[in-house]
Amino acid sequence: MENNEKSFEELMAEFETVIRNLENREISLDDAVKNYTKGVELSKKCYDMLNTNEKLVVEKMTENGLIKFEE
Repeated sequence: MENNEKSFEELMAEFETVIRNLENREISLDDAVKNYTKGVELSKKCYDMLNTNEKLVVEKMTENGLIKFEE
């Protein structure tokens, strides 16, 4: 992992903060839109990380004969 890349756990913590900010009834429309945009970006990064790691696990399981996946 590069120094500027955040871990999945760090991204999820940021995402949770964004959700809490959006749940605040005192948030301005401008801040709500900014938080929503950031939340979408964080969500995509987390999804991409999960998807990449799932592929690695399936690949390793298949290589080691632990499971046979059909495409």
